[in-house]
Amino acid sequence: MILYGAPNPAPNPRRVRIFLAEKGIDLPETRIDMMKREHKSDEHRARNSLGQIPTLVLDDGTAISETVAICRYLDETNEGPQLFGTTPLERAQVDMWIRRIEFVLMNPVGNFWRHAHPRTAALLTQFKDFGESNRAAYESGLKWLDRELEGKAFVAGASYTMADICALSTVDFADWIGLPLPEDLANVKAWHARVTARPSAAA
Repeated sequence: MILYGAPNPAPNPRRVRIFLAEKGIDLPETRIDMMKREHKSDEHRARNSLGQIPTLVLDDGTAISETVAICRYLDETNEGPQLFGTTPLERAQVDMWIRRIEFVLMNPVGNFWRHAHPRTAALLTQFKDFGESNRAAYESGLKWLDRELEGKAFVAGASYTMADICALSTVDFADWIGLPLPEDLANVKAWHARVTARPSAAA
């Protein structure tokens, strides 16, 4: 297998690296230079027609894209902790939380990155008022997450799962682009400290 990705701060490739570390899977990442637009090259689009990373190419040439799909495949084909849950209920809850994190947190972070950050200004037409409005949407999402984390060690419950990986990569990327965690969100801050202390967070 070949895993195509990119170094930090790119959040999506980091998700897969954290997942691999948690599972104990040794799968080196083949780097794609996003600054040189290699992910939009014909060569990479042959693997992923959307020109995105990460992309996992299996031994038979089959390509899997989208971080959750890649990680779900690896979860089901390898030993180690089951990061998508072990029962039908747990798997449903993890899926629910992944979707919530992506819609409630990652969407406003992505919109801010695309429309308000100077590093993306040369890549697309920015609507800066809209981009800046996502600060408030992200903060609102964090307040919601803070309430949801009351009495919980991890996003989906008592165990560390793919939902935590999605949330951690989102929150850390948000901080990098200028959307830091507010100091008054005690539950989110405590959760962030717990997941950041895991060795996999260095991936």
